[in-house]
Amino acid sequence: MTIHFSRPSPHVALIELDLPPANALGDAMRRLMVGGLEAIDADPDVRCLVLTGRGRLFCAGNDLRELANRAPDDLSPISDFNALMALIEALRMPVIAAVNGGALGGGLDLALACDIRIAAEGATFTASGVNVGLMASVGRLPRLIGVGPAKAMLLTGAPVDAATALRFGLVTAVYPAAALLDEALTLAGLIASRAPLAVEAAKRFAGMEAVEQAREMDSALTTLADSEDHREAVASFLEKRPPVFGRS
Repeated sequence: MTIHFSRPSPHVALIELDLPPANALGDAMRRLMVGGLEAIDADPDVRCLVLTGRGRLFCAGNDLRELANRAPDDLSPISDFNALMALIEALRMPVIAAVNGGALGGGLDLALACDIRIAAEGATFTASGVNVGLMASVGRLPRLIGVGPAKAMLLTGAPVDAATALRFGLVTAVYPAAALLDEALTLAGLIASRAPLAVEAAKRFAGMEAVEQAREMDSALTTLADSEDHREAVASFLEKRPPVFGRS
């Protein structure tokens, strides 16, 4: 019962939730995740991260047993889980969620906190907050798929299958379960092959509020235009060879 951290290739990191039966993220596992994510974020060689689950589920969110046993005024399990989601969103490198099975409640939020989501054919997505007297995904889900489809999920707590998730734009691709991880790592490798500073800037600015984006974008573009990676991209194009990107 743990979380596996590995490096399938030099610039790609992999996190696999292995917490039977539901891959729920209780207090100890959240702390383990935070430590691992902070180490990954601090490693300049990591350019993309893949997050997936082992077993039947992707993630069932918070540990309901811990929620049930908390003191009435102790909201730390909820606030700590939300802080973990914010940390994932704030990572400098893109994060790919390879949704291998059910993503329920906070597990759906975990997938939504990632930058790209792909799914196995048998995966399901459930905004199950209303099923347990809570509220989850009300911010991220409407921004991603629109208010109408999001409300259908948020107000019913009913599962959505992978094909419907693809139609909604909740995921960008659906694969047979046996191929899911390989496809995620291939996608991560493609992202990691691009100019890393440009990838990080694109992640940061995509979806940013217009006022904030306008204030920061000119400075970021100036920095990128003056980077060695940009000069290498131009040179490789002119010389008809693959670019070799660094982080400068």
